[in-house]
Amino acid sequence: MPLALLALAVAAFGIGTTEFVMMGLLPNVADDLGVSVPTAGHLVSAYAIGVVIGAPLLAAVGVRVPRRRMLIALMGLFTIGNLASALAPGYGTLLAGRVLAGLPHGAFFGVGAVVAARLVREGRQARAVATMFLGLTVANIVGVPGGTALGQQLGWRATFLVVTVIGLVAMGALAALVPHLPLERRGGGAGDAGAGGAVRELRREVRALGDRQVLLGLLTAVFGFAGVFALYSYLASMVTEVTGMAESSVTVVLALFGVGMTLGALAAGPLTDRALRPTLYGALGALALVLVAFRFTVHVPWAAMATVVVIGAVGFMTTTPLQMLVMEKARHAPTLAAASNHSAFNLANAGGAWAGGTAIAAGWGWTSPALVGAALAVAGLVIAVVAGVLDRGTSTGRRSRVVARGAGAREAGGREAGDRVR
Repeated sequence: MPLALLALAVAAFGIGTTEFVMMGLLPNVADDLGVSVPTAGHLVSAYAIGVVIGAPLLAAVGVRVPRRRMLIALMGLFTIGNLASALAPGYGTLLAGRVLAGLPHGAFFGVGAVVAARLVREGRQARAVATMFLGLTVANIVGVPGGTALGQQLGWRATFLVVTVIGLVAMGALAALVPHLPLERRGGGAGDAGAGGAVRELRREVRALGDRQVLLGLLTAVFGFAGVFALYSYLASMVTEVTGMAESSVTVVLALFGVGMTLGALAAGPLTDRALRPTLYGALGALALVLVAFRFTVHVPWAAMATVVVIGAVGFMTTTPLQMLVMEKARHAPTLAAASNHSAFNLANAGGAWAGGTAIAAGWGWTSPALVGAALAVAGLVIAVVAGVLDRGTSTGRRSRVVARGAGAREAGGREAGDRVR
């Protein structure tokens, strides 16, 4: 494994920690800043808004920036955002700090995925991307529970100061371990230098983002991954209100979810390299089934915890094939598409949480988000299958045209040879 992948994973660990740790710190932040817990909950949404806005914007701005320099700059912005959060004097400034910290999230993973894929030989790209994502999953096992415990003992500001230090370490690792990678040549030659080349590159990226298969991949992410967050957003309430577990057990349950995510990331890499679309179909189908199963297993503590691990595994198994899919379909300009994929994931986070909360508010019960999540996973699976059928039809048509042109050329060559014989 190239050491550069380790640097990417360290950065992903910091990003994953700051993204999810706020959920565990909401009561502490609310008490300290004198706001209600629901108001403090907007700090979670603020980060997601930063991701949705920043992913395509920063990826577009950096299309002509060398990859290593871009990664370091994005991690620098992330570090500044977390430092601003730690030092925020009030709720409004903390809200702004969360948006700032979220801005580089999607662009970092988009550029990082492109870099990871270029660091390894053909046929191992998905495994390289999955290795980077391991940092994100390990954050849910170590970073989020550890950051929550630290914030409860020393105050929530201490947690964001630690994440700031992680950001600085990641910047150093990126500078030391990621090699200089020349920008991908697009066939523009020397004329692509300067502002004109940057504009042409941006146009290529935007055109690639408009590809039908890329858009369907992003739509699959929005619906399919929303199934995970319809449940995850209310998992703490489910295990205390339905399973009957103590509040102190919530950290263990969330860590088990992170264990599942890590197992899913480890499995997704080689499976995606071998068969991308079947891996995606299988993960979404399994996600729908296990979410339905959770509706029943949640009543038994050991069964609930085992199911949580499986949900984390099959849910996160969707991320690598979706990332590789949009990169493959936008292969001539993959950065903006890969970054926008993380905007799609964060829209899924927000949409899934909203859908699950709506079901609870409607009086359908604490377990209703599991069924809502299953329905969203099925919707994502349908979109993925439709995209696969359309892609297969396009590929078949393209091959038919190539065969027809080849046959025509051979026929013309035969006639020419016959004329020479005569």
